[in-house]
Amino acid sequence: MSLFRSIVLSATIMSSGSTVFAAGTIEFSPVAAPTEDAAKRIVTVSQTVKIDGAEHAITWNTIARSGQKIGDGVFGSVVNASGSAIYDKNGKPAISDAADFTSILPIGGKLFSVTHFEARPAAMYLSELAQDKDGRLTSVSTRSIDFSSIGGLWNPCAGSVTPWNSHLGSEEYPPDARSVEAAVTYADLDKEMLEMAEYFGVNTALAPIAAFKAAFQPYKYGFPVEVTVSDKGETAVAKHYAMGRVAVELATIMPDKKTAYISDDGLNTGFYRFVADVEGDLTSGQLFAAKWTQTSAEGGGNADISWVDLGHANDAEISTALKFGIKFSDMFDSTKFKDDGSCPDGFMSTNAEGRSECLKVKKGMEAFASRLETRRYASMLGATTEFRKMEGQAFDNEGKRLFLSMTEISNGMEDNIKDGKFDKGGRNDVKLAKNPCGAVYELPMDASYTITSARSFIAGKPTEYKDGAYRGQTCDIDGIANPDNLTFIPGYNTLIIGEDSSTGHQNDATWSVNAETKAMTRITTTPYGAENTSVDWYPDINGYAYLMTVVQHPYGESDEDKLQNPDDARAYVGYIGPFPAFKKQASAQ
Repeated sequence: MSLFRSIVLSATIMSSGSTVFAAGTIEFSPVAAPTEDAAKRIVTVSQTVKIDGAEHAITWNTIARSGQKIGDGVFGSVVNASGSAIYDKNGKPAISDAADFTSILPIGGKLFSVTHFEARPAAMYLSELAQDKDGRLTSVSTRSIDFSSIGGLWNPCAGSVTPWNSHLGSEEYPPDARSVEAAVTYADLDKEMLEMAEYFGVNTALAPIAAFKAAFQPYKYGFPVEVTVSDKGETAVAKHYAMGRVAVELATIMPDKKTAYISDDGLNTGFYRFVADVEGDLTSGQLFAAKWTQTSAEGGGNADISWVDLGHANDAEISTALKFGIKFSDMFDSTKFKDDGSCPDGFMSTNAEGRSECLKVKKGMEAFASRLETRRYASMLGATTEFRKMEGQAFDNEGKRLFLSMTEISNGMEDNIKDGKFDKGGRNDVKLAKNPCGAVYELPMDASYTITSARSFIAGKPTEYKDGAYRGQTCDIDGIANPDNLTFIPGYNTLIIGEDSSTGHQNDATWSVNAETKAMTRITTTPYGAENTSVDWYPDINGYAYLMTVVQHPYGESDEDKLQNPDDARAYVGYIGPFPAFKKQASAQ
């Protein structure tokens, strides 16, 4: 292999039928997939990059580790609603090693960073950063952000920075409110729900379940979460109920400052488009759910995309319903399927979350059903709720397309498997061959930023390594394995793909992909058991560019037995770079 696997991006692109532009060139030096134990324990990144022919040295830089004392704060410390520390099973203050999306926010001559931790109860931290003359970033202070006014924070995953420079986070895998309402004992509840008890100060070993249910309201979780930071380091938090309640991976805002695409992680999920009433204001708007009409089963599959209207709502009206303790039974009647698999008259079927149900929305409750049971409601109205592990997004403005990752193609995305377990109640819209290595899709859109189709962009290749250096890994070592977070380098037609794999690749990688030729270069690898999250591109911060990345829960997803020093399991928040500022913009013709 030559020193550089060239990613030459001077190309002509016609992704939506009319956009043509000439891009710059970027070439990362490749990183080999690790084969030795020592290399599997460290973060490895490309050592050099050529930008428009000029070579630059780049490195991995750590901004913070979970548990690190920064100023007066301890980064990643988990606190309860009153701001006091929550203690772990060993009687020590709990520290989360699940750092995930981390934003960089230049505000009023200062640099701030917001990091959320994927846990229950969750932590979110505001840090102030210093930037030296060479562009190096360091943390100078950190503090916990208070979410007690909106019920705390549940399992935030990926995120984005809005065009108005706020941190837009998420809440993934919200609790099933129907099962909470029906629960009689703690044994009827998923243990993930009980993890939130400590946030509210409820001791589930002593308190009756009624005390827990009074404190824990499941409909308060599962929304895009916005954090606004002032130049004084003050924070304001909001959950945008108008955008719908799903397993939010992240919401990506389009350049019109009104349209947002929301990816939905988990089992039998949907894909959503929100159009705000006012630019830069996510508190009210119209919500739509995607309908997949398959046109090809090749690769990850191709489809026409249409949109099912879920109606209009605003944060205030949904917030009021939450204050009054709205329940599943307030919005829906339910009944059993008939022997022929259909629903009785007046009821509509849903296969959302793999739960086959016959439901009917009670009169006047449509807006609440659309925002609090978004996935179920979308499925009832005919939208597609068959996607599996829908993850990251990246927008290409020059090509007018959104990239969307699917960590694996399985379950509802297959054709009526397991006696129709995942398709009963739905329409069996997606009919693809199983691919446990996943795929990335390209979704072209029209001038109004409305996606019109989906096509397979790049897919992982299942591969069995029975022996040798890659023994036990299940995806082609030179291809993607379980793509997760994405980012795009504008002007250079480059897609960055981060992995979340356990058996596919033993050490998760980040890839630089030529979005025209699809040539791939591995540019990072992470330690055993870590997830590679929060890949996000910042083209110009005070004359420097940064590729953010986070190493989440080292030794925590696989290979736990290989941990030798407990400190090695702490999450890393950092970046690749610094790069010179990327001021080149692709020219539209």
